[in-house]
Amino acid sequence: MNSIPRPNSGYYDRNHRQSAALIRARRPYIFKNAVLGASITAFTLAVYAYTLNVVGQDEFEDVKVPEKK
Repeated sequence: MNSIPRPNSGYYDRNHRQSAALIRARRPYIFKNAVLGASITAFTLAVYAYTLNVVGQDEFEDVKVPEKK
């Protein structure tokens, strides 16, 4: 393997924390990403609630249940 340490040339320091450059680069996208995440979450919860509501209204009257002997 390679035992020569690489110089710090990324957006993270040696403790795997974000550098100031990475924080500056991500700043314009924070609000847009939060809105998109909230929209996706709201859509998912709405589909889930609608599905539970529709399935809960079914009476299963058309299902034939065998009689016990």
